Amino acid sequence: MTTKPHISFLLLLAISILTLACMSGGEGVEKIDRKALVSRHNVVLTEVDTLSSLTVGNGEFAYTVDVSGLQSFYEHYERGVSLGTQTQWGWHAFPNTEGYEWEEILQYDTSATGQVIPHPVQHKEGRKKEVTDYFRTSPHRLHLGIIGLELVKKNGDIVQVHDLQNIHQELDLWKGKITSTYEIEGEPVMVELVSHQEKEGIAVRITSDLMKDGRIKVNFKFPYGSGCHVCPGYDWTQPESHSSILTDINDRQVMIERQLDSTTYYTQVAWGERGEFNERTKHHFELLPDSNGDQFEFSVFFEQSNTGVEDNTYKSIETNSIVRWEEFWTAGGAIDFSEATDDRAAELERRVVLSQYLTKVNCAGSLPPQETGLTMNSWYGKFHIEMHWWHGAHFPLWGRAHLLERSLGWYFEVLDKAQVTASRQGFEGARWQKMTDPYGDESPSSIAAYLIWQQPHVIYFVEQLYQLQPDREHLEKYKELVYETADFMASFAQKSEDTGRYHLIAPLIPAQELFPANATDDPPFELAYWHYGLSVALDWQKRLGESPDPKWQEVLDNLAPLPVKDGLYLPSSTHPNAYVDEFYLHDHPVVLGAYGILPKTEMIDRQIMKNTLEKILEIWQWESTWGWDYPMIAMNAARMEMPDTAIDALFMGKQKNIYLANGHNYQDERLRIYLPGNGGLLTAVAMMAAGWEGAPERPNPGFPNDGQWKVKWEGLNRMQ
Repeated sequence: MTTKPHISFLLLLAISILTLACMSGGEGVEKIDRKALVSRHNVVLTEVDTLSSLTVGNGEFAYTVDVSGLQSFYEHYERGVSLGTQTQWGWHAFPNTEGYEWEEILQYDTSATGQVIPHPVQHKEGRKKEVTDYFRTSPHRLHLGIIGLELVKKNGDIVQVHDLQNIHQELDLWKGKITSTYEIEGEPVMVELVSHQEKEGIAVRITSDLMKDGRIKVNFKFPYGSGCHVCPGYDWTQPESHSSILTDINDRQVMIERQLDSTTYYTQVAWGERGEFNERTKHHFELLPDSNGDQFEFSVFFEQSNTGVEDNTYKSIETNSIVRWEEFWTAGGAIDFSEATDDRAAELERRVVLSQYLTKVNCAGSLPPQETGLTMNSWYGKFHIEMHWWHGAHFPLWGRAHLLERSLGWYFEVLDKAQVTASRQGFEGARWQKMTDPYGDESPSSIAAYLIWQQPHVIYFVEQLYQLQPDREHLEKYKELVYETADFMASFAQKSEDTGRYHLIAPLIPAQELFPANATDDPPFELAYWHYGLSVALDWQKRLGESPDPKWQEVLDNLAPLPVKDGLYLPSSTHPNAYVDEFYLHDHPVVLGAYGILPKTEMIDRQIMKNTLEKILEIWQWESTWGWDYPMIAMNAARMEMPDTAIDALFMGKQKNIYLANGHNYQDERLRIYLPGNGGLLTAVAMMAAGWEGAPERPNPGFPNDGQWKVKWEGLNRMQ
């Protein structure tokens, strides 16, 4: 007797066949040699370049080094990509000795409907300025400690960075390992560095005959927390404000207890051969390798409790790094441009590979990332929730949704504070923070407090996950976040008695941040995002068998249209002359995100959007843009079936579209790295290769179909 295959088997078979057909972007099913793809973009440095420091890490922890292989010359790198040692849990706050209260810096704004809405803004004078400064700088992310070499010349002088000769430093991406070789007065030194992939620690192997003469030491220096805006995150000027106490000392291991006001953490140092660990001065320790050999291994782990790490040998940590990085590179997506003949293809592949490494190290942790990740501090180490989309939306597209999901738990942890904000302002649901810390406390800002485009992000994220795992368990897990967000969005939109439409009205600042908070209505990207968010929220209710929320439905059905003038989408309904006033041609051209970041809805007229794209490309002041603007333009152009324009956008020759030797997206002298640019690049390239809802039915629909862009890919997912 024969039986029919079970329907689920047939479905899985069909999905498998479809996946196989798509694995190479329609160019066949030959598997990509992933190790070759990744390894040809290993970073190799042969000279000192302060913008090319290299990092190892795992999303929860990162450690960044100079050409010595450790943090030996950290002062020399302070104006480049500075040398951080940071974790997701490492935060510090200055003592609030003056009794500053957050409510002291609230400003009460009145909307056109008469609603009084308090916002935590920056003040420039008197006590309110002091309160502003305190809550902007506290808490701040903490630099956990400098670990560097002290190298000594034959005459006893300390080696300076310019004394290093025959430098060759390589980041092995496949292994997550940095190997640094150089010479000191003709004597070779090799430093091998890896990071544990589940714990906050590193392991180091040093090989050199200099150890036989006692000319190599390992220095450990512990700073106080720093309230600087963009900086390495350390302060050496207050040694009396913190303590570093040696505990649990034996012949191969020590523990250092660190106390900075209310912050406590522990640093475990362990070594494999005989060595001597001493306190040199306050907060400064040294590890002296045994002089009988030419090789020395040690590990350093940072912990919140005094438990210690038992498996702390170099070999075990190196093995952990190699295994876990190989798992990362062999799972998820890959894209190979080696058969493309366009002159830009190899550079695009380099940027894509290095961006995967950097976002895994810096953006795949339990908190939304700061814009400089775990490499160095920006905005006091705090993170910006509107940037979370650029940091995280690419992970599901690259088949690594779990790396995004790690940070989504934070939204549950701070939900109560988001609800308090909404309630205090007279709205329902939860109003998500903008510039914030791990505890969900919003920082005062005259811009951040008025931004709204971060509100639908969490709905976008969990819908991404649902599309990959469409089951009830996922819906139940995240529905509270979806519903609370939708409640706020529906209550924030205000109905006009004249038109019967719901509008997004002042006080607000759109993603193009130069518009005044109290004179800006109906920014188009935010309107489109409101439409998307409420639509998805209603879909979730339908999937769960629930009745549609009547308020959400009413707002969605009557949302104001995107403002238009002269066949162009305006950046705001209250600024009809924006395209003829140079003041408004700066910052993000985010109107393009309404059909680039977001899928097409009935709100979008393709011809008007095409006109707008062409106008922006013609007149925009590109020096004022940011790194994620270029992939956003590429996504818009791809959706508009203008693939040549999409590629041109990714390679627009502007300063903030530079990708350094280490893969970081450079912005300017202040902000030397910018991970939203890296994440945006990965999102755009995945979309251009795997397509999007409604994309042309051809391989690699976002790339030019001119024979020069033969792109192979596998494991990517289609964008919404």
